[in-house]
Amino acid sequence: MDIGEYSDQHTTISFEDITSAAYKIRSGINLTECSKSHLSDMTGMDIYLKKDFLQNTGSFKERGARYALLMLSKEKREKGIIAASLGNHAQAISYHGLQLNIPVTVVMPRIAPIMKIQKCRELKANVIIEGNDMAEARKLAIELAEQEGLTYINGYDHPHIIAGQGTIALEILEQVDQIDAIVVPTGGGGLLAGVIVAIKALSSKIKIIGVESDRCASFSKALECGQPIETKIEGTLADGLAVPMVGYNAWALAKDNVDKMVTVQEEWIAVAILRLVEMEKCIVEGAGACGLAAILAGQLDEFKGKRVVLILSGGNIDTTILGRCLERGLAADGRLVKFKATVSDRPGGISELCKLIGNIGVSIKDVIHERAWVTSDVFSVEVKVVCETRDYAHSLELRELIFANYKKVKFEDLRCIKHRKPDITSLLDEN
Repeated sequence: MDIGEYSDQHTTISFEDITSAAYKIRSGINLTECSKSHLSDMTGMDIYLKKDFLQNTGSFKERGARYALLMLSKEKREKGIIAASLGNHAQAISYHGLQLNIPVTVVMPRIAPIMKIQKCRELKANVIIEGNDMAEARKLAIELAEQEGLTYINGYDHPHIIAGQGTIALEILEQVDQIDAIVVPTGGGGLLAGVIVAIKALSSKIKIIGVESDRCASFSKALECGQPIETKIEGTLADGLAVPMVGYNAWALAKDNVDKMVTVQEEWIAVAILRLVEMEKCIVEGAGACGLAAILAGQLDEFKGKRVVLILSGGNIDTTILGRCLERGLAADGRLVKFKATVSDRPGGISELCKLIGNIGVSIKDVIHERAWVTSDVFSVEVKVVCETRDYAHSLELRELIFANYKKVKFEDLRCIKHRKPDITSLLDEN
């Protein structure tokens, strides 16, 4: 078991540890850009995006992974390491293990994305698919480490991992002047702890904001209980943050110095992913989009008019999940509309409906007919239509038009997320 994992003792990480890590990993880590965002005008903040999804394996995890590997003794390097991960840590440790000629075994739960599993195999790692969740995968990894003499490297709580993750803060300070706040996606807490140690050593004025999905709010739960505590994890778009218990080292380093913790709802994460694709041309996974989600949801309005850095921590999102996120983002944004209408089944009936919709510039994405269960008359057909509109106001215009021209109409809820407190259901489980 690695140092401090859920023990009564924790390992202190200093600013010097982070500067040492920055020096040692610089030859193997990309210096990712931190540029001003087109989202600044929309949000009323001066937003900068730290694009760490541009690392070789698509996430910030490479920083800690490389430093942890470099700090191994010659004997431990030759024997090899083992890790448990849903994906990003596994990819990072596999990539840098290959670069440094260190044997790597990764234990990944059965729920891990297929893309990430395949990538680890391509990087020559010994991949073991076992366990229904991260807790079970981690337990097996620790057992194998003891049995085979491997070094177990926790993906978010190992001291060298935390120090490596903190190097992102040093880069941000060099790239952006007069920062008011840095928003940090938070799962196990390693990135948050590293950023806090680095930033607070140099500037007490910069606020550090941790952000989680409300479906995996383990750090917020720890703050509430006064210690790391097992937290129920539900399916979330931010799967990279789905850690049931924050690391003890990370918790001890961050708990007294994090300025605010925010939990965001799934719909806002979907909208944030959509905004980043549309306005920044950035493909970011749910975990990386959480900071923007908090801003779009109005949970960081105290920073209006101020300079805020968002860490886009990862971009490893399956293409099927990305498509689903974009559609659900459009729906939450009031731009994807579904309705049913009973129209004439005589020649031209559906054509008239389509022409009516097209005349106001609405795009039809899908049309489904239903004849057998229509009870009004044999000359009618029920049509289910999915449309894409410009914005919420355009959707309202469509709704009024359809109701004005057809008697039997049923619209799905058109209340845009910006105009309501949503009744959240699982975005991942819906068809």
